[in-house]
Amino acid sequence: MKSRHFLVVLFVLSAIVSGAQQKSDSVSTVLELEEKWNDAYKRGDIDALNLLLADDFIITIEDGSTYSKAGYIARLGGPNDHIDVSRMSDLKVRAHGNVAVVTGAYHEKGTSKGKPYDYLDRLTDVWMNSGHRWQLIASHYSIPVKE
Repeated sequence: MKSRHFLVVLFVLSAIVSGAQQKSDSVSTVLELEEKWNDAYKRGDIDALNLLLADDFIITIEDGSTYSKAGYIARLGGPNDHIDVSRMSDLKVRAHGNVAVVTGAYHEKGTSKGKPYDYLDRLTDVWMNSGHRWQLIASHYSIPVKE
């Protein structure tokens, strides 16, 4: 009887450790993907963005506009657009099974339509693992209200 109880406890502890390891792996993977997405965005790498963004991806940007995957990619890299700074910080990942939510700060500086801009945003990104890879399904960027 004692050995059966011991085996049950051992099984439960193994499941807990395995779950914690999977969660840690998910957090590391998603943080790496955030960097890849930021890099692909800055370089205007359409092929990389196509892999990272889910087909039904939706983004809300600083002015409240929303774009689908195709719309987001289409608006990148115009001849009068240039990104000088694209930097994320204070990233926190909350992993729940096959979904991970990333929050953090974002700084982007550059020119758009020939005019300079400088955004200091807060971000929320939602990643989902479809079984064979993680993809970004939703993103929201907003400029904090200054009081």
